[in-house]
Amino acid sequence: MTPEMVTDISRQALWVTTLVAFPVLAVGLVVGLIVAILQAITQIQEMSIAFIPKLLVMVIVIAILMPWMLTTLTDYTRMLYQSIPASMGKL
Repeated sequence: MTPEMVTDISRQALWVTTLVAFPVLAVGLVVGLIVAILQAITQIQEMSIAFIPKLLVMVIVIAILMPWMLTTLTDYTRMLYQSIPASMGKL
């Protein structure tokens, strides 16, 4: 296995990780920002008010996007398994 192959596999792994995690993290960020603005307006500083809506929305997003996430991860895993013979050299 060449250093270029290791670099390419690592790059692809980071890209797939970012691609799968981004929607959930982005929704959590937006909901957290909205809750923080509402807390600042109403001057309610309870920590659970910020945590519970983020948790619920993130779980909903994961439930909705789970088929796409699994397909993306399965495709990457399949590509890794198919690249094993090439990484071992031509037998």
